Amino acid sequence: MVKLKRRFVCQACGSLAPRWQGQCDDCDEWNSLTEEAAPTSFSAKHDLQAGGRAIDLIGLDSKVELPTRMSTGLAEFDRALGGGLVVGSATLIGGDPGIGKSTLLLQAAARLAREGRNVVYVSGEEAADQVRLRARRLGLGDAPVQLASATSVRDILTTLQGQGPDLLIIDSIQTMHSDMIEGAPGTVSQVRASAQELIKFAKKGGAALMLVGHVTKDGSIAGPRVLEHMVDTVLSFEGERSHLYRILRAIKNRFGGTDEIGVFAMAEEGLTEVGNPSALFLTERDEGMAGTAVFPALEGTRPVLVEIQALTVRLASGATPRRAVVGWDSGRLAMILAVLEARCGLSFSACEVYLNVAGGYRLQDPAADLAVAGALISALSERPVPQDAVMLGEIALSGEVRPVAHAPLRLREAAKLGFQRALLPAASAKQATGLTVSGFARLSDLVDHMLGRGAE
Repeated sequence: MVKLKRRFVCQACGSLAPRWQGQCDDCDEWNSLTEEAAPTSFSAKHDLQAGGRAIDLIGLDSKVELPTRMSTGLAEFDRALGGGLVVGSATLIGGDPGIGKSTLLLQAAARLAREGRNVVYVSGEEAADQVRLRARRLGLGDAPVQLASATSVRDILTTLQGQGPDLLIIDSIQTMHSDMIEGAPGTVSQVRASAQELIKFAKKGGAALMLVGHVTKDGSIAGPRVLEHMVDTVLSFEGERSHLYRILRAIKNRFGGTDEIGVFAMAEEGLTEVGNPSALFLTERDEGMAGTAVFPALEGTRPVLVEIQALTVRLASGATPRRAVVGWDSGRLAMILAVLEARCGLSFSACEVYLNVAGGYRLQDPAADLAVAGALISALSERPVPQDAVMLGEIALSGEVRPVAHAPLRLREAAKLGFQRALLPAASAKQATGLTVSGFARLSDLVDHMLGRGAE
């Protein structure tokens, strides 16, 4: 059988197909298959041992030196990276257009360059003068950062031979192309080949490599999924352009923990660090305002207090109620409403329900269930939750309130910010120190407590 000389690669997920078709079988994207040259494969008769070299094997108990790190001068950036940039590592940072990726990297590059580091910033999307103008607006025009506007990986690596940069920034990897493979910039094969050459250069020369990646409409990094496997660290720069805050989240980190975050605020002088994120996400609440509850979220090892807001609006009979959620899972809201109706006797069927996490923060922690339920009960009954109270706990379909992870760490942060009471699962009541605790085994107990129908 004659082997295929061409192949079709999905530009959305990287899967292969023997022939062109309108829809990818793996990711269901339409018109995403592009014809590319197939790589040369070994012949079945090729002797794999010929020309090979012996590799060194080491024991699992061998001594390992900690990786050398460079501080970016931005404490929040270093926190997300696990302590700073690792020499010889490759980091991929993705985010929506205009969210501030280039601004963040330019600020970090300028600080490192002012410390005497050799920093090279290569932009494939903007001219060097455009980058210089942005640097001047940020007050970084005097930083000795070396700029270039190029898209050819061969030209970039030829230019850097013998320079040994400490930090190399590529903005963005989707604009790079390698003449070692066919295809337009941004295709799966070009992104993979360009990243592979740049990563090889960084690891061989001991440079810290930062790659900027575009994102798709669903928020994932564009290009082949293998790109995230090739790099050592994957960072996601999140936030709403209408809000001031930005969150730098570690999704993957071979040299540190994941789910660590760095918090920034966008200002005229660029991105400024937010040392106390709780102050950013807690709004000024009026005394006696119903429908709000404070939840101590946890991002990596950092507790962040956020305010959950709920609003219920009664409708005329026969109207279809609406449920709107911002910053939380709509499916989980439906579950909490069902448990409140089935297990606690509350009726939301004749009400429109609106739920919002203040400040544009996005919650995925199931420990927020109790705070969401508290905000909903407060909004329905028009009885405010005490201003000095925080709420946390996971709710089961049976109405049971289950304990959550790292409750002491969350509660210590709440006490540090002046909160005096905690409403939490009964099983976690003993873990709270320095706070007045109200423990609940079932969600109906919380309802009775908030409506004044039972003893505390």
